[in-house]
Amino acid sequence: MSHFKLLIINTLNTKYLFTKKHSLILTFTHSLIDIMNVLRQHAEQQFAHEIEEISKQDTQKRPTNWNLSPQAVVSYLMGGKLKNGFEISPKYIGSRRLMEIAVATLTTDRALLLYGLPGTAKSWVAEHLAAAISGDSTLLIQGTAGTSEESVRYGWNYARLLAEGPSENALVVTPMMHAMKNGKIARIEELTRITADVQDTLITILSEKTLPVPELNIEVQAVAGFNVIATANNRDKGVNELSGALKRRFNTVILPVPDSMEEEISIVQTRVSSLQKALDLPAEAPALREIQRIVTIFRELRAGITADGKTKIKTPTSTMSTAEAISVVNSGLALAAHFGDGRLNSQDLAAGLVGAIVKDPVQDKVVWNEYLETVIKPREDWKDVYRACKDIVM
Repeated sequence: MSHFKLLIINTLNTKYLFTKKHSLILTFTHSLIDIMNVLRQHAEQQFAHEIEEISKQDTQKRPTNWNLSPQAVVSYLMGGKLKNGFEISPKYIGSRRLMEIAVATLTTDRALLLYGLPGTAKSWVAEHLAAAISGDSTLLIQGTAGTSEESVRYGWNYARLLAEGPSENALVVTPMMHAMKNGKIARIEELTRITADVQDTLITILSEKTLPVPELNIEVQAVAGFNVIATANNRDKGVNELSGALKRRFNTVILPVPDSMEEEISIVQTRVSSLQKALDLPAEAPALREIQRIVTIFRELRAGITADGKTKIKTPTSTMSTAEAISVVNSGLALAAHFGDGRLNSQDLAAGLVGAIVKDPVQDKVVWNEYLETVIKPREDWKDVYRACKDIVM
């Protein structure tokens, strides 16, 4: 073992004082351990090897301050095999053309709005776009009813403001300002949850590419490479509708629910496998049959008709999104790992199913019971699902 490795091992738990060199090694080592143990790594950390490999093979022209060319960004999102045989995992399973439109938008002066039903991978796509383009997906503003103008534009360190007066040192830099200064992608989650007056503070940023600070008589001008990706979902349309002026600053890409059963099964399999590794669940990978049954239930209740098109059914108030289907499988895996034999079965899935479907204890309970009796019960190979779900007390 090298002297360097011994030094790191010997300093991990020591309580003695270090020289500056040894302290740096200690800090670096703890940082590596922290990254390895975080519950969910940022996209640029988790897929760093893929981004690096694509970058090596990328011979296309890259826009200013972009880490990859637009073509390479789409390849990173859609996955596939590089010329050297390196396999890129798919981040988005769906229309390649939609991803090309999204990436092309970010090369222009228009911001990108990812729009669609809850659970259609809007945040996931936004994160991976920022990671591939800027190498930093953390410049995020979370939209809520309480998101203030200061969260979008800039804030003040009031202790320093009182002590020193208005100055650039007293400014609190927001993710938006940081992205503008460094030519990176800023992300806004749940844009329509932000109140209209705060939404409209984006108009100057998006149209003029500048952020005035009138208190200091200065402005921050956006560096090439800067842009904004926002997300919003259909269910929140009536919360805080975007003004016409703000809509014109965005190019909207609507992310649909998966077109086919096979596509949705593939999405669930991919995400469940990734999350199972991250959570270190000591369970076997779920059988394809169980995933097929979960996806079938979700698609039928979402569409209001059975897969064979013969029986119309009532739909619950819940969104029945692909993201919720992934959550049901993960919850089942946790039950199987810690309270079962490590193999996912219908009993492990039943509790998660009921929790995902019955959001309204009155209306949804009726819908779910009717679905169990008219659709699930008659299916010969679904008897175990029927019994397991009926055993759950609602």
